[in-house]
Amino acid sequence: MIALIQRVTQAQVEVDGKIVGQIKSGLLVLLAVEKGDDDKNCQRLADKVSAYRIFADENDKMNLNVQQAGGDLLIVSQFTLAAETKKGNRPGFSNGAEPTEAKRLYQAFSQQCREKGIRVENGIFAADMQVSSTNDGPTTFWLQV
Repeated sequence: MIALIQRVTQAQVEVDGKIVGQIKSGLLVLLAVEKGDDDKNCQRLADKVSAYRIFADENDKMNLNVQQAGGDLLIVSQFTLAAETKKGNRPGFSNGAEPTEAKRLYQAFSQQCREKGIRVENGIFAADMQVSSTNDGPTTFWLQV
């Protein structure tokens, strides 16, 4: 599984012109599920995202996780993160998980984050979404398990 996380001051996702998920400060999480990913990968990535210390403490050091900073998560499925890009000029998508399994793990990841006490908003799996955000920093990290 791959999570591209961005520390944001705001983020939202729209489908058909309607806002379906929106947060103020927190993390925009673009999530990709790859072939071979399972519940164990899902739990490890949820643990990592929720504990990742990229918010400033009172000394302006990155020592706080999203929950300690009072932030939320906006989790958006992003299968293109699993693309094969080493060869040619067109991405290949054979690394991505089968859609039914990818959706199940995407939903499980979101639920595991909620169970940690973090407010979670979501996009709509496999929908044509428009995502907008204000990256704070900019601060962006690629996490993979």
